[in-house]
Amino acid sequence: MENLMELLKTLCEAQGTSGDEDAAAQAAAAALDFCDEVEIDSLGGVHAFWGDPEAERQVMLDAHLDSIGLTVTGIDPEGFLTVAPVGGMDRRVLTGARVLVFGRETLPGVVSCLPPHLVEGGAEKAPEVAEQAIDVGLTKEEAERLVAPGDRVLVPASVCALQNGRVTGTALDDRAGCAAVILAAKEIVKASPKLGLHVVLSSKEETGGQGAQVQAFRHDPTEALIVDVTFATQNGVSNKEAMELGKGPAIGYAPLLDKGVTDGLKEAARRAGIPFQMEIMGRGTGTNADHVAVSRRGVRCGLVSIPQRNMHTPVEVCDLKDIEQTAQLLAAYVLGE
Repeated sequence: MENLMELLKTLCEAQGTSGDEDAAAQAAAAALDFCDEVEIDSLGGVHAFWGDPEAERQVMLDAHLDSIGLTVTGIDPEGFLTVAPVGGMDRRVLTGARVLVFGRETLPGVVSCLPPHLVEGGAEKAPEVAEQAIDVGLTKEEAERLVAPGDRVLVPASVCALQNGRVTGTALDDRAGCAAVILAAKEIVKASPKLGLHVVLSSKEETGGQGAQVQAFRHDPTEALIVDVTFATQNGVSNKEAMELGKGPAIGYAPLLDKGVTDGLKEAARRAGIPFQMEIMGRGTGTNADHVAVSRRGVRCGLVSIPQRNMHTPVEVCDLKDIEQTAQLLAAYVLGE
């Protein structure tokens, strides 16, 4: 497969918080130029199509394009920006962090951090996001010329390689899934099967899953494979609670998922010699599968997840092998039927 690291950098370094995915969508759309049609939809996600629109089998591959972040809520009299979370931002990583504010200009800033000596009760408790403020070095009047409520804020962290094939950076949830879907689509297109292939890099998953729901309703696939990330083992998290990095993608079992598709994913993995893990869920999946499965008359869904450490922080960690094997599994499933 093509250079995965380069693709991850391209996808992850484009701003794309929920509801403001334009830059990320443009980057993703360019990576899908091998498809017959590529468009950015009205909700800010990407849809690409290849194949026969009249074929009986219409397959949807989905990963969400949006990431968590912050949004500006106001500017206080001293020029500090107040913020609210967009999605499940881990507030523990904010205090003292460097940020980028995407206003009329992109401004560097820092999240204000009181010295522990001045914090009532000590420094043990992370303040709520709404209690934190961003210092961009401007007065209130200067800030108001460049920043407005609703502008987005990110804690940037460029994608970089760790040892043993691990990679870290911001927005790997779920740009790692987007990369896997793009690479899988390339392999499927090369094989030229008789079907319609809908590649969806959906918007707004972190704030409700509306992007995938709209795409599923619009294109009415016969089956869908959803790709997201899942918790990986790390210090304090055992393999009873999470998947393991480097042991392959996690195939999900849940009441809402189609057992035939799930079993098909397992068989495709075994046939292709792809290692995999099983993730058993007794209720919903917490992914786009929950929304796609109940679209229109219902869509047969399978879920494949990439193990990830430090989820919802700027230093998310994945294993490149897991991402590559996720792409291989998607392609093997689609081409194997």
